[in-house]
Amino acid sequence: MKIGELAERAHTPVETVRYYEKAGLMPAPLRTDANYRRYDDGHVARLRFIRHCRALDLSLDEIRALLRVRDDPQADCTAANELVHQHLAHVQHRMNELAQLRDQLQALERLCSQGRPSAECRILAELAQEPEGGCSPAQASGAACLGDTHGRRTPGP
Repeated sequence: MKIGELAERAHTPVETVRYYEKAGLMPAPLRTDANYRRYDDGHVARLRFIRHCRALDLSLDEIRALLRVRDDPQADCTAANELVHQHLAHVQHRMNELAQLRDQLQALERLCSQGRPSAECRILAELAQEPEGGCSPAQASGAACLGDTHGRRTPGP
């Protein structure tokens, strides 16, 4: 099958298939005499596996590690279990950070619930304050302080 059919069968954009090939997650396909890529059902299964991993927010490096285990039928799956355990801990940490972010935003929201001239806006005034000890005065209401990244990871397809 050609790349378009592979993409359709795996519900993945063609550009994403090419991206995964360049990233080394998809094996290079055979080529036809006309130099078209030729894929098989193994490529479809692998692409679906990768897409499922991405849906779980696994990084490309984490996916590579899982693919190494998947590609070796005799490999011990302890590495896969440990990777999922670590990713789950990371997700829990991000959830805690997001809860703190929510609390910070709610504290800001409580500062002003009506329209005023921007010169009198308590939200804007609060955001202009220099954070004390890395935290803004709004966090005195009990919201925890976050770092600059809020747990963000570099997105990928």
